Amino acid sequence: MEVREGALLPTVSVGGAGTVGSTAPLFVVPDELADLTRGRSRTIHSGPRARRYLAGYLRWLRLSDLTMILLALSVTTIARFGLDGASLSAPNLSRDVGYWEIGAGLAVAWVLMLHLHSGYDGRLSGHGVQEYRQVFHASLWLFSSLAIVAFALKLDVARGYVMLAFPLGTLLLLASRWLSRRWLVRQRRAGRLSDRVLLVGDRAHVADLVVALQRTPDAGYNVLGACVDNTSGGKVAGVPVVGAEADVLVRAADMSVDVIAVSSSAGLGSTGLRHLGWALEGTDIDLVVAPGIMDVAGPRVLTRPVQGLPLIHVDAPSFAGPNLLLKNAMDRVGAALGLIVLLPVLLGIALMIRLDDGGPVFFGQERVGRDGRTFRMLKFRTMHAGAESALPSLMTLNEGSGPLFKLRTDPRVTRCGGVLRRYSLDELPQLLNVLRGEMSLVGPRPPLPREVASYGADARRRLLVKPGMTGMWQINGRSDLSWDESVRLDLYYVENWTPLLDLMILWRTFRVVLRPDDHGAY
Repeated sequence: MEVREGALLPTVSVGGAGTVGSTAPLFVVPDELADLTRGRSRTIHSGPRARRYLAGYLRWLRLSDLTMILLALSVTTIARFGLDGASLSAPNLSRDVGYWEIGAGLAVAWVLMLHLHSGYDGRLSGHGVQEYRQVFHASLWLFSSLAIVAFALKLDVARGYVMLAFPLGTLLLLASRWLSRRWLVRQRRAGRLSDRVLLVGDRAHVADLVVALQRTPDAGYNVLGACVDNTSGGKVAGVPVVGAEADVLVRAADMSVDVIAVSSSAGLGSTGLRHLGWALEGTDIDLVVAPGIMDVAGPRVLTRPVQGLPLIHVDAPSFAGPNLLLKNAMDRVGAALGLIVLLPVLLGIALMIRLDDGGPVFFGQERVGRDGRTFRMLKFRTMHAGAESALPSLMTLNEGSGPLFKLRTDPRVTRCGGVLRRYSLDELPQLLNVLRGEMSLVGPRPPLPREVASYGADARRRLLVKPGMTGMWQINGRSDLSWDESVRLDLYYVENWTPLLDLMILWRTFRVVLRPDDHGAY
């Protein structure tokens, strides 16, 4: 069993058994699957199901990984010993072994270790951090094993060689994987190189699952249809209803799907789901179960089998401890460095604002921070002086949702302010708020007091952490988001934040700022 995070939704890949629902309806088994179930011409897969459409991409990954490993080990050998290299001698060896030979052996072992750590499992490609985590773990295990072998055989491996080869090789592998993933993501956003998915469950839960999977095409799930409990409607969340739950196997065979995704509401029951898994043995169709927990990231999920029953442990979100200390340190150091590096840009923007209309450079506004404490948030001024007093007259033109006020062509915005808003440059003074500890580099959107006054219990959980200069809302649509979607993304961050997630959001923010038209910037 494997827990995989996709499109902010944990999915559980199973190999034949599971527990969902309480009743087990009979489902129709097409002849070709019935033959396999009875044992004729059966070939049981011992590893991850084949994804033939990814075969070329996975071959490229192996080739690029090997190239990066050889490059790293060659650079390490030359940097440490020169072109002629050096030899390793030990009493347990029959002859001296050159470091070029050691490098060749390490290259083979490195690729094998990547295989052992699922580095070429197509299910991990394209979305999430698990692919990168597997690469790091494989590299760490390889050099840990090298240290143990060297100690056991009393081999005096040059420490400088190891200290350079490990970080250089790992960084090159991660960089190569990132570049390869960019290509794969572009293909998937164009509708190619994705799993063909058939959903199963009741209409409400299937609709939620459709939205979750379509929200992030990078994960590689292309939903073709749904088998639901009530087939009276032609579509569910824009996806055609192709049959009842009992027809799932027939429709899967007809549509040549790669994945059957079962929602937590499906009426198959434990027996029905087990039989469904058996019927899919020997085929290239994956069975995926989406448990009824939304917006919970992989690090908080632990699966533990007890008497054949897969129990999913969900850890409580953490708002303290070493991770929080690391986050605070990253915020203060990052803000200080940002102010130093961007000082010429900040001065240039200040001069532009003064020359535009002669008004003040900065605009301060009361916002609500962690635990409901208010603070004065700084921004470069992008509106005419007195813009706040003109707000009531514009409320009838509001294009925002919920308590948010948004106006795509706001008459209060200055000419210079429009440019600053487009590229989010007006937010840069908030680095001072981060340095003072009032904000974080990454966090929920900083709300106004009047917005907080209308918050429900769910939205108030945003205030459990510091607001951020950027966050999930900025890299997933910004002003184009609905109020409910904005709250959902912020709550996902609050419940699942980690320093690694912060780094990923910061990286994606740079890309969003460079392409404002694609991400609702106005």
